[in-house]
Amino acid sequence: MDYINKLEKVSVLGAAGKMGSGILLLTAVEMADQALKSENKDKSFTLNAIDVSNDALGGLMRYLKVQVQKLAEKKMVALRGMYADRNDLIENGEIIDQYVLDVMTYVRPTTALEAAYNSTLVFEAVSENKDLKNKLLSQIDKNSSNKPWFLTNTSSVPIHELEKGADLKGRIVGFHFYNPPAVQKLVELIVTDATAADLKDFAMTYAKNLRKIIVPSNDFAGFIGNGHFMRDALHGIHTVEKLAKENSFVEAVYMVNKVSQDYLVRPMGIFQLIDYVGVDVVKFIMNVMNPYLKDEDLHSDLLDKYFELGVKGGQFSSGAQKDGFLKYEKGRVSGIYDPDKKDYVAVADIQEACDKKLGDLPKSCVAWKSIIGKKDRSKEFTALFGDLKNMDTLGAKLAMEYGARSNAIGKKLVADNVAHSEADVNTVMLTGFFHAYGPINEYFV
Repeated sequence: MDYINKLEKVSVLGAAGKMGSGILLLTAVEMADQALKSENKDKSFTLNAIDVSNDALGGLMRYLKVQVQKLAEKKMVALRGMYADRNDLIENGEIIDQYVLDVMTYVRPTTALEAAYNSTLVFEAVSENKDLKNKLLSQIDKNSSNKPWFLTNTSSVPIHELEKGADLKGRIVGFHFYNPPAVQKLVELIVTDATAADLKDFAMTYAKNLRKIIVPSNDFAGFIGNGHFMRDALHGIHTVEKLAKENSFVEAVYMVNKVSQDYLVRPMGIFQLIDYVGVDVVKFIMNVMNPYLKDEDLHSDLLDKYFELGVKGGQFSSGAQKDGFLKYEKGRVSGIYDPDKKDYVAVADIQEACDKKLGDLPKSCVAWKSIIGKKDRSKEFTALFGDLKNMDTLGAKLAMEYGARSNAIGKKLVADNVAHSEADVNTVMLTGFFHAYGPINEYFV
């Protein structure tokens, strides 16, 4: 495997999207860093940013320039070493400007898929649609004489389905970045029985150079991350449906969201997380995974209903959260969507009554922000979940049920041979979802 040769001609499909833009940024920076090494001075790097919209590509280039400048400012010491032979670059600002220029020089924005025909490496980050992915990958491969390697960012489609569908014969791996790729440290790596050893080596080297944490997943729909998240989300939805028999629907959503965040000490509640990913995206991923499941039905009528009503969540291009299950004002949750009224109910109108129904949090409860920076958190969580186990409040019961279900989901991923180990499941949820403790633990036994 010649890492540099493969990195010389690269294309990113879906480059202007949420994931594609991050992959493009990381790859452009890696190209520049490699090109600045003395042994690579004779190399010529090209990075095709391929998407369907010229307007989106224009926005991508503006985003890229801003982000590269931010990255450059953070690694000034390294950049001074990289440009040590440039006597004309003295001030920090001059070095930063030159680095930004160097990175941007490699990027070629285009709407033409044909640009990828000459690539030796193709990153795929289009929508979670198996047929679309197969069509694009097959078209590139059939028109290329380079026998390119493909790294797909799919979070749910089995890799062997793409390998077979596009007839790639071992030249594709699942390389699942987490959102946003430039920030998230986790990558799930998925290989098939036919994957070329050199391709796996390249993927590992690329991840190491990007300072990513690699967790291997076996080739099963949804892999580890979505394998846990989709089932975790369904538990939250099913709990809402049960609670809504004795409470209003919006009260039920408020209570489950609060329990999954405050009681379980997570960075956001489950419905906030669904909104962040996108109601439509969660629904679509479940639809992709469901045909591969023999003993469960990964489907939600509630998600279907929200989708039909046009309530989809997701983010604006600025990164701001769109309204979904919850309404957001200045980054804070201010309302909950009532699908019957087709409008949002203010949290302020139901919060006091719901909190009273849930009962008080134990004094041992800790906030996610205050605990996430600590290396050893076991003492705090042993105390918290020990207290919740001995409490008779609705909030405590819901929390213990939720934690036990999360634990069972994690163990089933190992039992079903999706994850290699319990440690891998915990690493994905700790690193990719920023949980403060792994789902497989002794707290809920």
